[in-house]
Amino acid sequence: MHETPRLVLIALGLAGLLVLLLNSNPQPIQSTWAPANPGLAAQTRLQTLQGRGMAAADYPQGNPLGVLNTVMTQGYGVGSHAPAATWGAVDLALDGDGDGRADPRASWNQPIYATHSGVITTTANSWPAGNHVWVTNDQYRTGYAHLAEFAVTDGQVVNPGDLIGYMGSSGQSSGPHLDYQIWAWQAGRWVNQNPLDYGVLP
Repeated sequence: MHETPRLVLIALGLAGLLVLLLNSNPQPIQSTWAPANPGLAAQTRLQTLQGRGMAAADYPQGNPLGVLNTVMTQGYGVGSHAPAATWGAVDLALDGDGDGRADPRASWNQPIYATHSGVITTTANSWPAGNHVWVTNDQYRTGYAHLAEFAVTDGQVVNPGDLIGYMGSSGQSSGPHLDYQIWAWQAGRWVNQNPLDYGVLP
């Protein structure tokens, strides 16, 4: 006769645990690399390209540093990035102390990731780009300059989020940063693009 109240309590406890489990909202596990929100302009362009049969992996999108504390140290088409048709790029580094400015100590050897799929071409000790990587497919190519070292080899095929190198200050550079370029194949030639239109900043 004393077993009934205990069984009722056990049943109520199990029911409460079941309700708790069903109502919980666990957070998904995130990888160390996640492209930044590509923004409205990039999303619209990506939807258009996908409507023409282009896979999302073929299209450059997101932040090649893969972290939220990315800052832009030189904009598109200004300074050493002018004229944009030839030298268009953005320079990226890390804000290590939250003051909104680049922090060299935090930037050195930051991993750099491919922003789209393609085939690798590396150039060591070039001028002015230093250690440079191209990721190229039929429609896009992206350039990553001033690397400290490579994590890929010529001819290697990479996908978005694959590690390609580490941030440095090789070539013509005043400090550790990534010079990031995007080019699109249009009308039979490579045309420079503004990375800000492709969601490069978080």
